[in-house]
Amino acid sequence: MQELFEPLSTGKLELPNRLVMAPMTRSRATEDGAVTGLTVEYYRQRAAAGLIITEGTQPSVRGQGYIRTPGLHEDGHVTAWRAVTDAVHAEGGRIFAQLMHAGRVGHPVLYPDGGAPLGPSPLASGEKLFTPDGLLDHPVPREMTVDDIAQAIEEFVASARNAIEAGFDGVELHGANGYLIQQFLTDGSNTRTDVYGGTVENRVRFAVDVARAVSEAIGPDRVGLRVSPGGTANGVSESDTPELYAALLAALAPLGLAYLHIMELGDRDTTLRLRAAWPGTLILNPHPTPGSFPAKPEYGVEALRDGAADAVAFAEMWLANPDLPARIKAGGPYNEADRRTFYGGDHRGYTDYPVLA
Repeated sequence: MQELFEPLSTGKLELPNRLVMAPMTRSRATEDGAVTGLTVEYYRQRAAAGLIITEGTQPSVRGQGYIRTPGLHEDGHVTAWRAVTDAVHAEGGRIFAQLMHAGRVGHPVLYPDGGAPLGPSPLASGEKLFTPDGLLDHPVPREMTVDDIAQAIEEFVASARNAIEAGFDGVELHGANGYLIQQFLTDGSNTRTDVYGGTVENRVRFAVDVARAVSEAIGPDRVGLRVSPGGTANGVSESDTPELYAALLAALAPLGLAYLHIMELGDRDTTLRLRAAWPGTLILNPHPTPGSFPAKPEYGVEALRDGAADAVAFAEMWLANPDLPARIKAGGPYNEADRRTFYGGDHRGYTDYPVLA
């Protein structure tokens, strides 16, 4: 496992190891989107990661897609997150905020005005929102106008600036898992006929515009992007994955981003093609085959040895093992993640996983 513990430079960061904590929604923020003292402890416990990437954090009111998820669009959010970044930095860690606009994966009950969620086209996700009162169907979103798109880009910029003010080392733009950026990328959710739809060059435009605007605001070496090529989460579908991501990476490469983060979905050939096309740092959430979920340390070592990635991100392993580097060095044992406590609740399944003696 030695490869996992080699240092790595990416952007402005010097990572002491190549073990990245992947973003994971935990739904434990307050009703108004502020993280709490439990969140401070949760991330502090995991500060031995080479890099922590936080749970998806909405850049605006309309960007929220789930109950009790945190935001970065109000002064109170900045103050609350500052306690997290201070705690992580005090432990010698590094932390990026993942900025996630859910787009059509939202619901009027989440918004004070009761309005519809936004999307590139008026096509519903086909999925549901979990609430304490039961499951609610995602409605047909309002198709975004060009002015709406410009406002969404500015919301990403403003929340990225808030992230830096809150003490984060940088931000990751969530372009995966069927959220707004991927909704623009995929032809299954984007049927626009203007400059943001149709050809792959047009469909990658929103992702590139967001990445460029955020990079200009806080510096490209503080900006990463997560993608999930071929992913179908939240009802998206791609008919042209190879061409789509080739165009996306070609347009992003000149920006000099800190990293590209790939959520691998059992297709190592696609990962290797993107690795060859990407000139910068590549973080991989390694799932080399369809049956390799959740990701495990041995998958990460294989990806590093094969040159498929520069660093590897784990989710469940970090969730259940706050001292993951120590456990890997010791050869285990590993705590099992309790799926019943993944979303919402209190400290149970959040800050009470034991560490090695």
